Parts: sequence; C-alpha cells; structure tokens
Amino acid sequence: MTSDFDLDPTDTPNRIHRQSGDAYAPELGVPPAQRGGHGGGQGPNASEAGENGELKTGTTTVGITTDEGVVLATDMRASAGNLVASKQAQKILEVHPTAALTISGGVSAAQSLVRSLKAEVRLYEARRDEEMSMQALSTLTGNLLRSGAFFIVHPLLGGVDSEGGHLYNIFPDGSVMEEEYFATGSGSPFALGVLEGAYEADMSVEDARDTAARAVNSAIERDTASGNGMLLSVITAEGVETEQYEHPTEAL
Repeated sequence: MTSDFDLDPTDTPNRIHRQSGDAYAPELGVPPAQRGGHGGGQGPNASEAGENGELKTGTTTVGITTDEGVVLATDMRASAGNLVASKQAQKILEVHPTAALTISGGVSAAQSLVRSLKAEVRLYEARRDEEMSMQALSTLTGNLLRSGAFFIVHPLLGGVDSEGGHLYNIFPDGSVMEEEYFATGSGSPFALGVLEGAYEADMSVEDARDTAARAVNSAIERDTASGNGMLLSVITAEGVETEQYEHPTEAL
C-alpha cells in the first residue's frame, strides 16, 4: 500500500534470488526463515504481525464481481502501532491495465510486491506477445507471496480478461481462492455481513459500487482500525478507474 509517509529503513526484505535456475522464473525474495524473522520491520502497516507470526489485519478491503467487471473498495487509514500513520493510504494499486490489488498488510512489503508484479507482467507479455490472463496473474501473485519476501501482505486481486471479471483472495502463505465477493482486514466481519445480504450474481456495476461502499461504511462505523475515507475502483475491459471519497456515504 503506497502512502505519504516514510518507511522504516530497518525493513529490508528485498534481497532477491531466482528460483530453479530458470531464466524466465520470477525473482523472489529470501524466505523469512532465512532472514531470521517474519519478514517485516516496524514501519507503517495496514496490519500487525503478532509475536507468534499470526497476521492481525487492521484495515477493510472489499471486492465484488459483476457481469461487467469488478468493484474494489478500501478504507484509507494506515497505522503504526496505536498511531494513525496516514489518513491518505492508497490501498488499491493497479498492477495491470485491467487489474488491481487491494492491500491489507505492511506498507513496505506491499510496495515491493506491486513493483515485482508490474515488472513480471511486462516481462510475461513481452516474451509471449499476449496479454496476461487473470488466472496467470493470480498464480504469479501467490508464488511471490509463497516465497516469503512479502509475508505480511494479504491482497485481493480483481481484474478483467477475455473470460470476464475475476476476484481472487490471496493469503499471505500464497494460497489462492477465487471468489464472487470477499472482504479482508479487521473490519471484514462487518463488511462481509453487508455483502452476504446484498450480493446477487447478476448485480450491475452500480449496484456493486453501492454495496461495496455500504460494506466499507459498516466496517468504519464499528472497527477502530478502519477509517479516514474510502477508495473505490471499477475495473472493466477499458481499464481501472479509481475514485476517492471523504466518507463512503458520498458514493451512494
């Protein structure tokens, strides 16, 4: 998740290696066990890692699929312990002309993940002279997370390809689950309650926008780690369009 504040200089998970000797394999970070830690400094986060390595997310991100594309929405608060480190945290990041990630996790790790994804997408498409499918992009994202270099990142990947709109819930351990709708972060129980009641398989983009905004608003009302406005992205075959709101209700 990009943000307007300085990152912790002690967070240095970016030593890289190329696995398996394959010249076309992605460059991956050194796993946490080889770095002597859980893969993160003490910089600003949209989540915190507990003493036992358990991921404790402190944010709300939402994704919904429709026949026309995918809608993503997040709050804009980033924290460093009990401090609100940023009120302008950008938790939706474009990684492909028709795909974006929502970020729940450490800022430094998320920024590094997005840089790696953008580079690998360009290499993939240049070598094959074809656009990367969302299935391939989700697999690449899972592989990068599985390497351990981005241990405290839990993204939702939303995108559109020739087969339509896709939403993937990608866990910090690299497992990938395709969903019709989902929410991550500490506000996710409140957001999921809204999504469960409102989601319909044939809902329009406008209905999905309203539902995503109401889900984020519900989380902000009850989750102290979520707040400070909302980012809302609509992803179609034409591209990624993101809007910012001071409060989710402004999008309704």
